[in-house]
Amino acid sequence: MTLTTPHQPAGVPGAATARHEALLAEHSAHNYAPLPVVLAEGRGARVTDVEGRSYIDCLAGYSALNFGHAHPVLLAAAHAQLDRLTLTGRAFGNDRLGPFCAALAGLVGKDMVLPMNTGAEAVESGLKVSRKWGYEVRGVPRDRARIVVAAEAFHGRTITIVGFSTDPQARDGFGPFPDGFDVVPYGDTSALRAAIGPDTVAVLLEPVQGEAGVVVPPPGYLADVRAACTEAGVLFVADEVQSGLGRTGHVLATRGLGGVDADVYLLGKALGGGILPVSAVVADEAVLGVLKPGQHGSTFGGNPFAGAVGSAVIGLLEEGALLRRAVTLGHLLSTELNVLVGRGVITFRHIGLWAGVDIDPELGTGREVCERMCARGVLVKDTHGSTIRLSPPLVISEDDLVVAVRVLGEVLADMRRDLAGRR
Repeated sequence: MTLTTPHQPAGVPGAATARHEALLAEHSAHNYAPLPVVLAEGRGARVTDVEGRSYIDCLAGYSALNFGHAHPVLLAAAHAQLDRLTLTGRAFGNDRLGPFCAALAGLVGKDMVLPMNTGAEAVESGLKVSRKWGYEVRGVPRDRARIVVAAEAFHGRTITIVGFSTDPQARDGFGPFPDGFDVVPYGDTSALRAAIGPDTVAVLLEPVQGEAGVVVPPPGYLADVRAACTEAGVLFVADEVQSGLGRTGHVLATRGLGGVDADVYLLGKALGGGILPVSAVVADEAVLGVLKPGQHGSTFGGNPFAGAVGSAVIGLLEEGALLRRAVTLGHLLSTELNVLVGRGVITFRHIGLWAGVDIDPELGTGREVCERMCARGVLVKDTHGSTIRLSPPLVISEDDLVVAVRVLGEVLADMRRDLAGRR
């Protein structure tokens, strides 16, 4: 199998790409270092750049595009709502909010939904709700609430969130930070139990640590976390912004991997179908019921446009076909990656259609791997040095998935030859 569209060599952008990159360099804050590609169109798992070159998208907007680019069901819902009503603010009701909240609560199996916009907003909202619940229900003395979090986690980039991050790049230069967080190693139940004290109100975890390199929890870990929270009478808050809504082959990774239920779920990314930011805190009334009018809100949270698209997303998940597809394609991904172990790949972690691949650092950085794959028509993203992440849309074809991994193999073979030449 080969890519059907010719590609220019790496580092030789066309004129249109160069113009766009020059505009970004001059007028956009330099908080990202994108690969040398400027995308213009997308369908399914394929995207096209401003030069007309085709690529296989194996990042899917960090799982925001679980259903692929321009999914016809989601586009139809968006187009229909654009002609009707897009924003009211929560000073009024709208005819899309109630059905969306009911559908999402039903999908997750909880009572109530707090609609927000971005994943970071969902996390911040979950932290606020946890603290308020801790004071009003658990009886923690005012302003003493503490939340246990995991090292190497990624929950967003607000001041509060980066304040308990263990990633120096995310944290350094942004202090001082709010107090109230206790960091423990991910996967270490003993450390987690030791960190829970009388002022603890919640444990916040990603069931799978995405930004850290798709770190899958040890067997029994999520069940142990659930037990520890139950015994201590604190909330288990699961950040499923990346792992939820199909990526792992389950609606919720917490239930699919650990067979347990969190008290609070934080959702985002795929909930907006790759069309607009939609996020939510989902919990039972005993938790979300602590919020009263005026205590928390969002101008755009729960807008009718988001409700229409979000409801269509839920409909796709309820059908179940994409969840089953994530499992099937995940097996194929694992099989193809296994071939590369010892051939430039040290190891990989995988769950559903999601993998973190550790490249031999002797060959080069993860960034270099991504640049070389981009030049061959496959888009992936590096993280933490020599690790790359593969999270293609769940609608990717088997052929494109195989091509993507084989392009990785070709790149690694080239890098091995380059290393041998240097020696």
